[in-house]
Amino acid sequence: MTPTELLAEARKLIARPDASTVGVWPRAAAFLVRQALEVAVDERWSADPVTEPMRHATMWSKLACLPSYLDKQAARQVAFAYAALSRACHYHHYELAPTAAELTNWITDVEALIAHLKQDARTSRTVTEPVN
Repeated sequence: MTPTELLAEARKLIARPDASTVGVWPRAAAFLVRQALEVAVDERWSADPVTEPMRHATMWSKLACLPSYLDKQAARQVAFAYAALSRACHYHHYELAPTAAELTNWITDVEALIAHLKQDARTSRTVTEPVN
């Protein structure tokens, strides 16, 4: 699925929770949003033949290297969103699941980050020879 499709499915879960998703829809939506971000980061790495092998690295490694290829503020925002979503995906004792408002805000943030990653992938240059 594309990041856009994953975010649309997350929005559906938030908008219409039903009896079959009671108690699990917040974390399921967080998983979908996080997956959308992961797919977008992978697409960014595969957009350039030089960075394409990064697709095989762990997500945390991809995020650690992202500031070298993307403006530092956007790279920090991607890493922060990923960390927040990862925390929301897992059950923690004495901690509530994310609310619909939190999830909606994350979706909005991730949509903006995905657009930034796509724009960066279109404008990135492949360096074929070292610059002297």
